[in-house]
Amino acid sequence: MSSIATDIINVAKEYISWDPNSYTKQLVSEALESNDVDALKKMLGKRLAFGTAGLRARMGPGYSCMNDLVVIQTSQGLAMYLEEQFGADVAHERGIAIGYDHRATKNGALSSKRFGLLTAAAFLQRGFKVYLMEKQGFVATPIAAFCTLHKNCVAGIMVTASHNPKEDDGYKVYWANGAQIITPHDKNIAASILKNLKPWIQYNANELNTVTSNTLCSDPTDEVADEYYKKSGEKLCFYRNKHAEWAEKDDNPKIVYTAMHGVGHQWCVRSFKNFDLPPYTPVKEQCDPDPTFPTVDFPNPEEGAGSLQFAMKTANEVGATIILANDPDADRLAVAERITTTSTDKVIASDWKVFSGNEIGILFAHWMWSCYVNNNNDTTNNDGKNIYMLNSTVSSKMIRAMAMKEGFNYEDTMTGFKWMGNRTEQLEKLGNQVLFSYEEAIGFCIGDIVRDKDGVVAAAVFSEMAQYLKNEKQISITEHLDQLCQTYGYFAQYNGYLFWKDQTVINNIFNRLRNNGHYWLRLGNYKITHIRDLTGEGYDSEQKDGKPILPTSSSNMLTYTFQNGCVATFRLSGTEPKLKYYFELSDKSLEKAKERVAEMAKYVIEEMLEPAKNGLRRTL
Repeated sequence: MSSIATDIINVAKEYISWDPNSYTKQLVSEALESNDVDALKKMLGKRLAFGTAGLRARMGPGYSCMNDLVVIQTSQGLAMYLEEQFGADVAHERGIAIGYDHRATKNGALSSKRFGLLTAAAFLQRGFKVYLMEKQGFVATPIAAFCTLHKNCVAGIMVTASHNPKEDDGYKVYWANGAQIITPHDKNIAASILKNLKPWIQYNANELNTVTSNTLCSDPTDEVADEYYKKSGEKLCFYRNKHAEWAEKDDNPKIVYTAMHGVGHQWCVRSFKNFDLPPYTPVKEQCDPDPTFPTVDFPNPEEGAGSLQFAMKTANEVGATIILANDPDADRLAVAERITTTSTDKVIASDWKVFSGNEIGILFAHWMWSCYVNNNNDTTNNDGKNIYMLNSTVSSKMIRAMAMKEGFNYEDTMTGFKWMGNRTEQLEKLGNQVLFSYEEAIGFCIGDIVRDKDGVVAAAVFSEMAQYLKNEKQISITEHLDQLCQTYGYFAQYNGYLFWKDQTVINNIFNRLRNNGHYWLRLGNYKITHIRDLTGEGYDSEQKDGKPILPTSSSNMLTYTFQNGCVATFRLSGTEPKLKYYFELSDKSLEKAKERVAEMAKYVIEEMLEPAKNGLRRTL
């Protein structure tokens, strides 16, 4: 037997001795008993990496999947790291917030609830106070993020795979500031996990049964939810005195909502009540939490019309004009509006417009700025000098155009809400206010209730905005968006990705994108005015010292800005073998902007990528 085979067999024996779950233990035992070294290598040969997104993977046996033992080891490592960072006494007293969604395997052997209880057990073993939100049997991700801040915890954990396929689960970590962790915490936690692999106790059924009776464990769900809704209602509901009047009108927008078989419905029902909004019509097939996700193969409303078929059917039946959709953990929001064409007062066509994340982001940005100005109508408060809005660097720059025209501040950040959440904290400490932040992947943070994306509050805010526009301005969401484009410019995007398998191909691609270390200053007839490379030591041509303001990393990310206004960004996905590209360009009409950005993107891809892209498959 080779040394590799001997090593993996020893790892398997150790795993079996540590794993408290009979289901996953049996699967590893069967592979060991049959001497299936290949199966053991697949399960145990590579450890699921802990990163800034925490953990996310398929539920199953071994160190490469989400399961009891991996969750235990992760929790032990995180607990020890928190003691190191805050001091054991402080960490224990401030405690940890824990929430979980409804995900589970078909046989129920692995589930978010079980992972949440195991996490609680690990922290209780070290003497941490544990705030375990389980009154409803699950919680929406924004509530867990809010609990971390509200209870002044040293960290928060949400067990969820968000919009991933039903087979997956995840372990999302918030730092004490309520934002997702960023480097170096991710690397340090990963190292701490490796130092604490052996289970501290027998994490068996008896231990889990005692978690909620432990004097250090409490369920703050009611308190946390009450405060969450109180703050969102006070800070983000701007026209409460008008809602009853609007509700009496026949043409007040009717709304259909889908939770996509996730946890959002009950939280959004209360969010609407909290704003005194008329109740929405739920999509009955999709509003109850169901870990089998029976009506959707991929429970991600970001996929557009294909994921909203049941919602459109319901909306057509009840005569609704707006669809709102959360992803399964309710931290994202998708929106669609019925577009009706009439002639001599007769309807001749009716279809649905599904708004992109950038379009929703611009709508929210303008709404928040307008409401801020209306509520601060003296010149000392509405000049915007201390007001900020943020979005990820691959999201639309239309919000930058709005900021330049209106007078507030705009910044872009690295991709991912972890960067916007942490930047928000920094700006607030300097006396600034972040009204809104968003990413193009339908993630929106409105106001300062949480420091992560929040589909629950966003649903209520969007509903109030739609009703205001219809009743006070007599226009639809789509018509209002067109007005904003007339004011700030029509911005069109051309995004896609390339699958890759060979690291050599990716190296060749980025070597060419960097013009072998000299960067491109011109591409054919197109002059390049700004270069920003956030890889390694990084480079930013706009900075005097050439060093980028945004953080750099080992993952490739490069942006070229052309003289004609086109912004082109190339980056590697952090979770999949994809090279993603994002092109954006503005013009005086949407048709012209779309035409120009498509032409530009195809040219740049052909010139920069094609010569080096053997081994990649394009998806536009």
